[in-house]
Amino acid sequence: MPNNVNGMKVAMHNLGCKVNSYEMDVMGQKLKDAGAEIVPFSEKADIYIINTCTVTNIADRKSRQMLHRAKKENPEAIVVAVGCYVETGMDGVKKDESIDLAVGNNKKSEIVEILNTFLEARYDTDKTLSGTSIIDINKTDVFEEMMLSELPEHTRAYIKIQDGCNQFCSYCVIPYARGRVRSRDKGEILSEIKGLIQKGCKEVVLTGIHISSYGVDKGEPALIDLVESIDELSGIERIRLGSLEPRIITPENTKRLAAVEKLCPHFHLSLQSGCNSVLKRMNRHYTAEEFRESVRLLREAFDRPAITTDVIVGFPGETDEEFEECRKFVEEINFYEMHVFKYSPRKGTVAAGMKDQLTDREKTLRSDVLIKLTQQQSEVYRNSFIGEKVGILWEDMEEIKGRNYMIGHTDRYVRVAVCEGDKRSGGAVSGEITTELITGFLNSDTLLI
Repeated sequence: MPNNVNGMKVAMHNLGCKVNSYEMDVMGQKLKDAGAEIVPFSEKADIYIINTCTVTNIADRKSRQMLHRAKKENPEAIVVAVGCYVETGMDGVKKDESIDLAVGNNKKSEIVEILNTFLEARYDTDKTLSGTSIIDINKTDVFEEMMLSELPEHTRAYIKIQDGCNQFCSYCVIPYARGRVRSRDKGEILSEIKGLIQKGCKEVVLTGIHISSYGVDKGEPALIDLVESIDELSGIERIRLGSLEPRIITPENTKRLAAVEKLCPHFHLSLQSGCNSVLKRMNRHYTAEEFRESVRLLREAFDRPAITTDVIVGFPGETDEEFEECRKFVEEINFYEMHVFKYSPRKGTVAAGMKDQLTDREKTLRSDVLIKLTQQQSEVYRNSFIGEKVGILWEDMEEIKGRNYMIGHTDRYVRVAVCEGDKRSGGAVSGEITTELITGFLNSDTLLI
């Protein structure tokens, strides 16, 4: 076997969040630059890299399944477990014979060097072989610098601006997998975006583990400052924000955001529950009343902002009355979209040891109620744009019901389509923004021009 990655076939698979996706893209770039050939995961490869997730017990299981699948595809290959599952499940990782090499968070940028060292030791029997490369993620204050040099998508780029979380919600293990808040240097972020503009990037999405905390480790919150600086860059036409804590939406911050010309009026405010007693058990750091006020400020400052959220149903001890309080609250707020999750106990968290765990049937019934509600609210929101001209960033062709459609999104992240061959489809070019008249629905989640 070669003693470096040059010329080797590498298959990569990503699990989990947009931060993981960004980090996987950077690892792929580094491997290609080092001479590796990136191949589909379904192909036989010399090295398999699985960027793992640990947000739930199910995510852990999926991570293990992909690692075992890789070893089954090619028993002679090097199987590499990377990321969050490595950080929280190291005992299991050490015992798993499918895993040859484990790489923790804050080490992904060194993937080429780590692999080359491992390959060299495997090739040279006189050297000691180490199958792990992990730091104590909970004791570092260093942001792991990464830099995208190519656009993974044709039109938009996810930009990682921070890592780590200081919130310690009672159901969440992520602070233990990602460590404390670490913010990226603003100059590095702007430099990365400038490089991607040269590659045709029109939209950036600021992402991280807890982007509302950007800058707090350096003295004070700085997310709004960063957004204002990106707005000044020539070539970027849209700035989109990842998930936000509702308490960052203050009157002053809202006023500043409303003045950012390129900011997309699309705000994902993390709710989890509309009931204060449940929020308290979750160790969320706001109340339903504070959340309501944040939404009011956004709707006062922006025209029909797309406000989306996450809601967990069936949290330990959630009574019928508490769920009904949550249901009434989300009905009142009237979100564009809700992502509804059934609570799943996560080993190692406070909530996993709480009394009064609900049954799967109870969780499913409550989930169904909120899913039906969000479908109704989403239809009404999308319907409000029919008959209007809106800007659409066109992305890729997609087959729907046997016909080809060019798909794009508005600044509010409403999905829009135009049929290939339609007289209006001529301007729908991937990577371009055009203003088009919305005429109706193609299907329940897609508008049509």
